[in-house]
Amino acid sequence: MTTNHLAPIHVAILGIGTVGSGVFNVLLRNQEEILRRAGRAIVVTCVADLDVARAKTLVGENVRVVNDARAVISDPEIDIVVELIGGYTLAKDLVLGAIEAGKHVVTANKALLAVHGTEIFAAAHRKGVMVAFEAAVAGGIPIIKALREGLTANRIQWIAGIINGTTNFILSEMRDKGLPFEVVLKEAQRLGYAEADPTFDIEGVDAAHKATLMSAIAFGIPVQFDKAYVEGITRLEAQDIRYAEQLGYRIKLLGITKRAATGIELRVHPSLVPAKRLIANVEGAMNAVVVQGDAVGTTLYYGKGAGSEPTASAVIADLVDITRLHTADPLHRVPHLAFQPDAMSNLPVLPMSEVSTSYYLRLRVADETGVLARVTGILAEAGISIDAVLQREADEVGGEGSMQTDLIILTHDCVEAKMNAALAQMQALSSVLAPITRIRKEELA
Repeated sequence: MTTNHLAPIHVAILGIGTVGSGVFNVLLRNQEEILRRAGRAIVVTCVADLDVARAKTLVGENVRVVNDARAVISDPEIDIVVELIGGYTLAKDLVLGAIEAGKHVVTANKALLAVHGTEIFAAAHRKGVMVAFEAAVAGGIPIIKALREGLTANRIQWIAGIINGTTNFILSEMRDKGLPFEVVLKEAQRLGYAEADPTFDIEGVDAAHKATLMSAIAFGIPVQFDKAYVEGITRLEAQDIRYAEQLGYRIKLLGITKRAATGIELRVHPSLVPAKRLIANVEGAMNAVVVQGDAVGTTLYYGKGAGSEPTASAVIADLVDITRLHTADPLHRVPHLAFQPDAMSNLPVLPMSEVSTSYYLRLRVADETGVLARVTGILAEAGISIDAVLQREADEVGGEGSMQTDLIILTHDCVEAKMNAALAQMQALSSVLAPITRIRKEELA
């Protein structure tokens, strides 16, 4: 083989938890294959972890283990730093420190990049180093590579993704077993799909971090997580999942980013998706991302969004990329956010009130004449057209002799501000007996 004369690339891993140990094991197991692809060996020479004893049992005798990550980033022998610590504060200091020391960085830290990406990419650009983050979005699915390189000919129109496995597992279980959210969440925690503190997942924050990164790459805008609309799944009820099913839809937590006439939509919320769409049938903890481009049409990326080796697969792909480009002129590398840094767009991220979508509404109403007419009258006055109406029999909702019923309405597209105003009017009706449930609907056609 001709490539062996090139010196190995030396890698340090900061944090040898689930993903870190996966990176170490896959690199070791596939080292021959990786050498043939990268043109030189990629070797982990140093690991930083607070639990030194545990780290040593994972990486063996030949790898230096330290408890201070700062010592690693100043080590002149290290070429690439892999940051797998997570969080914002320490990770940010270490990533910026590594860049300042002229080292390339690979990270799986979507929270860090979604919030501080602009500063981090600018620092890397100044120093002529790369920050690679394939593992930060959708685990083992190479969606960043697809958006930055594979689809580079396209004007991307929209992206919709199931990009959080925990919430997708919970929604799948709620649908399959008809159980309430709280019960399924406990089960997800028992099985290890949900963290002890699941807030980031169930409130949609994790998905919004990932959607923010995809949005920046798709549309050439800066990362601006603070502009994303974020709504989780905690208020979803089993009956809405059941009603959606009867209407031919499934409810998924989607990360959505779209090119609109006046700006970019960036939002995460539960959505009704037609059951016949491929993405509606993604179950359990799996991830899937649909991308609509003008030239290619619709493409779908599906796979494991988390886990030791799936995420390691993405980290190592980044290591190989950097190894190949290590000696290249920085101007010849793929830009961090796909577009040249001086050609970024200042298209605004739209507030949710300006987003146009369609809706599922469920109203618990008094079972009396004229209610439906009053409700549809309010929608008509607001200029919101109705797609379908489903009225449950009263005894289905409240048992025999019940005096209340559920009214389910599907609408066509309208601007959210209009819908907010109409909902306020409907809620004020004396015949509407409970808070109205509103879930957005995405046809993804």
